[in-house]
Amino acid sequence: MLKGIDPLISPPLMNVLMGMGHGDEIVFSDANFPAASHAQRLVHCNGHPLVGVLRSVLTLMPLDYAVDFSGILMMPPDSVKLTPEIWADFTALLATQKDGDKPFLKLGKPEFYERARRAYAVVTTGEQRRFSNIIVRMGVVTIA
Repeated sequence: MLKGIDPLISPPLMNVLMGMGHGDEIVFSDANFPAASHAQRLVHCNGHPLVGVLRSVLTLMPLDYAVDFSGILMMPPDSVKLTPEIWADFTALLATQKDGDKPFLKLGKPEFYERARRAYAVVTTGEQRRFSNIIVRMGVVTIA
Protein backbone atom coordinates (compact mmCIF):
# COMPACT_ATOMS: atom_id res chain seq x y z
CA MET A 1 0.00 0.00 0.00
CA LEU A 2 1.04 3.55 -0.66
CA LYS A 3 -0.24 6.68 1.01
CA GLY A 4 -2.55 8.75 -1.15
CA ILE A 5 -3.17 6.03 -3.75
CA ASP A 6 -6.74 4.76 -3.94
CA PRO A 7 -6.82 1.00 -3.23
CA LEU A 8 -8.73 0.54 -6.51
CA ILE A 9 -5.43 1.31 -8.23
CA SER A 10 -3.85 -2.15 -8.20
CA PRO A 11 -0.15 -2.69 -8.96
CA PRO A 12 -0.94 -3.90 -12.51
CA LEU A 13 -3.13 -0.84 -13.13
CA MET A 14 -0.44 1.47 -11.75
CA ASN A 15 2.10 -0.18 -14.04
CA VAL A 16 -0.10 0.46 -17.08
CA LEU A 17 -0.72 4.08 -16.11
CA MET A 18 3.00 4.69 -15.53
CA GLY A 19 3.75 3.32 -19.00
CA MET A 20 1.30 5.62 -20.80
CA GLY A 21 2.31 8.81 -22.56
CA HIS A 22 0.52 11.82 -24.00
CA GLY A 23 -2.10 10.73 -26.52
CA ASP A 24 -2.29 7.10 -25.41
CA GLU A 25 -5.83 5.85 -24.94
CA ILE A 26 -7.16 3.55 -22.25
CA VAL A 27 -10.48 1.69 -22.29
CA PHE A 28 -12.58 1.24 -19.16
CA SER A 29 -15.02 -1.56 -19.93
CA ASP A 30 -18.06 -3.15 -18.44
CA ALA A 31 -18.19 -6.82 -17.50
CA ASN A 32 -19.63 -7.84 -20.90
CA PHE A 33 -16.94 -6.23 -23.06
CA PRO A 34 -14.67 -8.77 -24.83
CA ALA A 35 -11.62 -7.32 -23.11
CA ALA A 36 -9.17 -10.22 -23.48
CA SER A 37 -9.64 -10.41 -27.24
CA HIS A 38 -9.33 -6.64 -27.72
CA ALA A 39 -6.53 -5.65 -25.35
CA GLN A 40 -2.87 -5.06 -26.05
CA ARG A 41 -2.54 -4.91 -22.26
CA LEU A 42 -5.32 -6.11 -19.97
CA VAL A 43 -5.94 -5.11 -16.36
CA HIS A 44 -8.66 -6.84 -14.34
CA CYS A 45 -10.65 -4.73 -11.89
CA ASN A 46 -13.42 -7.31 -11.74
CA GLY A 47 -15.96 -6.76 -9.01
CA HIS A 48 -15.47 -3.00 -8.96
CA PRO A 49 -17.86 -0.46 -10.49
CA LEU A 50 -16.47 1.26 -13.57
CA VAL A 51 -17.11 4.82 -12.37
CA GLY A 52 -15.21 4.16 -9.13
CA VAL A 53 -12.21 2.78 -10.98
CA LEU A 54 -12.25 5.66 -13.49
CA ARG A 55 -12.58 8.22 -10.67
CA SER A 56 -9.51 6.74 -8.98
CA VAL A 57 -7.49 6.75 -12.21
CA LEU A 58 -8.38 10.38 -12.91
CA THR A 59 -6.73 11.39 -9.63
CA LEU A 60 -3.45 10.37 -11.30
CA MET A 61 -4.06 10.84 -15.04
CA PRO A 62 -4.81 14.13 -16.79
CA LEU A 63 -7.14 14.24 -19.78
CA ASP A 64 -5.77 15.27 -23.15
CA TYR A 65 -6.16 18.97 -23.95
CA ALA A 66 -5.27 18.43 -27.62
CA VAL A 67 -8.50 16.75 -28.74
CA ASP A 68 -12.04 18.06 -29.02
CA PHE A 69 -13.64 15.36 -26.86
CA SER A 70 -13.53 14.39 -23.18
CA GLY A 71 -13.98 10.69 -23.81
CA ILE A 72 -15.23 8.17 -26.34
CA LEU A 73 -18.46 6.26 -25.78
CA MET A 74 -19.91 3.18 -27.46
CA MET A 75 -23.36 3.93 -28.85
CA PRO A 76 -26.13 1.37 -28.44
CA PRO A 77 -27.46 -0.03 -31.73
CA ASP A 78 -30.51 1.68 -33.25
CA SER A 79 -32.66 -1.23 -32.08
CA VAL A 80 -31.94 -0.27 -28.45
CA LYS A 81 -33.95 2.84 -27.68
CA LEU A 82 -32.14 4.10 -24.61
CA THR A 83 -29.45 6.44 -23.50
CA PRO A 84 -27.22 4.45 -21.17
CA GLU A 85 -27.72 5.72 -17.62
CA ILE A 86 -23.99 5.57 -16.92
CA TRP A 87 -23.43 8.33 -19.51
CA ALA A 88 -24.73 10.87 -16.98
CA ASP A 89 -22.20 9.53 -14.47
CA PHE A 90 -19.40 9.87 -17.05
CA THR A 91 -20.47 13.44 -17.83
CA ALA A 92 -20.53 14.42 -14.16
CA LEU A 93 -17.19 12.77 -13.40
CA LEU A 94 -15.29 14.13 -16.38
CA ALA A 95 -16.73 17.63 -15.82
CA THR A 96 -14.71 17.75 -12.58
CA GLN A 97 -11.47 17.28 -14.54
CA LYS A 98 -9.37 19.83 -16.39
CA ASP A 99 -10.23 19.48 -20.10
CA GLY A 100 -13.19 17.28 -19.16
CA ASP A 101 -15.88 19.74 -20.22
CA LYS A 102 -15.79 18.83 -23.91
CA PRO A 103 -18.47 16.71 -25.60
CA PHE A 104 -18.09 12.97 -25.97
CA LEU A 105 -17.17 11.30 -29.23
CA LYS A 106 -19.79 8.59 -29.79
CA LEU A 107 -18.88 5.60 -31.94
CA GLY A 108 -20.88 2.63 -33.14
CA LYS A 109 -19.93 -0.76 -31.77
CA PRO A 110 -17.62 -1.81 -34.66
CA GLU A 111 -15.76 1.53 -34.61
CA PHE A 112 -15.50 1.46 -30.80
CA TYR A 113 -14.13 -2.09 -30.87
CA GLU A 114 -11.53 -1.12 -33.47
CA ARG A 115 -10.48 1.89 -31.39
CA ALA A 116 -10.25 -0.36 -28.32
CA ARG A 117 -7.93 -2.74 -30.19
CA ARG A 118 -5.54 0.17 -30.81
CA ALA A 119 -5.74 1.48 -27.24
CA TYR A 120 -2.73 1.22 -24.94
CA ALA A 121 -4.73 -0.89 -22.48
CA VAL A 122 -8.15 -2.17 -21.51
CA VAL A 123 -9.29 -2.10 -17.88
CA THR A 124 -12.17 -4.51 -17.39
CA THR A 125 -14.47 -3.86 -14.44
CA GLY A 126 -17.43 -5.51 -12.79
CA GLU A 127 -19.83 -2.89 -14.19
CA GLN A 128 -23.07 -4.59 -15.23
CA ARG A 129 -25.01 -1.68 -16.71
CA ARG A 130 -25.30 -2.06 -20.49
CA PHE A 131 -23.15 0.03 -22.84
CA SER A 132 -20.88 1.11 -19.97
CA ASN A 133 -17.65 1.46 -21.91
CA ILE A 134 -15.51 4.56 -22.23
CA ILE A 135 -12.14 5.42 -23.70
CA VAL A 136 -10.12 8.31 -22.28
CA ARG A 137 -6.95 9.80 -23.62
CA MET A 138 -3.83 10.60 -21.58
CA GLY A 139 -2.94 14.25 -21.34
CA VAL A 140 0.24 15.99 -20.31
CA VAL A 141 1.48 16.13 -16.73
CA THR A 142 2.80 19.58 -16.02
CA ILE A 143 4.85 20.90 -13.16
CA ALA A 144 2.60 22.94 -10.90
